[in-house]
Amino acid sequence: MNIRFLFYKTKASLKFFYSARVLVFVLCITSVNIIAQSVALKGQMWGSLLRGDDPPIGRSNFEQKWGYIPVVSYTKDLANNSLLDLEWAHKLGKVYAGDYSIGSLDAPYRLWFRYSSDLFEARLGLQKISFGPAMILRSLSWFDTIDIKDPTGQTDAVEALRLRVFPSNSIGLWLWSIKNEQDTLSFGGRTELSINAGEFGFTYHRDQSALPQSIGQSPVYIASAHQRIAFDYRYDGFIGLWLETAGIFSNSKNSTQPNKFTLFTVGSDYTIPIGPGLLVMVESMNIRELSTVTNNAKTHNYTAFMASLPVNMLVQLMFITQVDWESNNVYHFLSSGITFDHFSINLILSSSPARREYDIAEEFLPKTTSGFGKGIQLMLIYNH
Repeated sequence: MNIRFLFYKTKASLKFFYSARVLVFVLCITSVNIIAQSVALKGQMWGSLLRGDDPPIGRSNFEQKWGYIPVVSYTKDLANNSLLDLEWAHKLGKVYAGDYSIGSLDAPYRLWFRYSSDLFEARLGLQKISFGPAMILRSLSWFDTIDIKDPTGQTDAVEALRLRVFPSNSIGLWLWSIKNEQDTLSFGGRTELSINAGEFGFTYHRDQSALPQSIGQSPVYIASAHQRIAFDYRYDGFIGLWLETAGIFSNSKNSTQPNKFTLFTVGSDYTIPIGPGLLVMVESMNIRELSTVTNNAKTHNYTAFMASLPVNMLVQLMFITQVDWESNNVYHFLSSGITFDHFSINLILSSSPARREYDIAEEFLPKTTSGFGKGIQLMLIYNH
């Protein structure tokens, strides 16, 4: 079957898939036999209290977040070592400034079906797609919102059909079709190679949306249809080494906005034999943007330092400093986490530039206390 035809057909299938989601899961849950043998119920509940010294005008210094993600999964073993499984999860929650509600969380978090065997995997629905070795300054955070500083480990998902093929233990091939927020389909693929010299990745993606959009968690903002190509590499030896490099090229020749971007991240880590082992890491990112209409070019440079220490089996400490060399903004983050089986307590101290230090009008800055000035946050997480 023609792959392009299959991907376009997937768009209609996804709409039916989501309209039928309630019926599917009610049938799964009400089936006594399935519940007894193949259905798992789990979830994550969290609550946090943040006190910052630079809130938005008219807002409280205190910000609260409460949420819960229930997860239902179903697994069925098939013949020839193959497997059929599905997962549903929904995010619920509230955000308060003082005792005033400033937002709510009520959105699908995961909803996918998957067929897998030893050599093949196909997954359809709202799912996480993530790749690349970088940990903080991620040139390849194209489809996820993973943040190492978030103790919940949550990340946004995309509506997609993803195929993976494993011809051998050292080679992996990916194909995907993703429906974006502009309700258009984009296409891409990735090849992964693992050998003694390290792990290599080659990625290509084509987005046909003509509407402006941001690319992942980077400051890249592109205003038309475009293509993305990337190469990444990781080596684990005496020290760990990795790099991610990407090019994003717009098809537009008329806009004065940047239409070509290059992103380059290089990183290294090493475990110092102090106590259980002190992991130190440094990453550096360079982003260059260019307008082929005006020939204007601009460069951004960032550096991140991290130190992580497992004090014992229960306590974990992590310190991160990030530097934006262009604006001379510096961000500090210190967290201490204590985990008891399914329950964890996290104390987070942060220091970021104040609102007045950004070259952006106050009304365009995020309406949150988090990420501005100095803050202290207590977060409780329960995974069941």
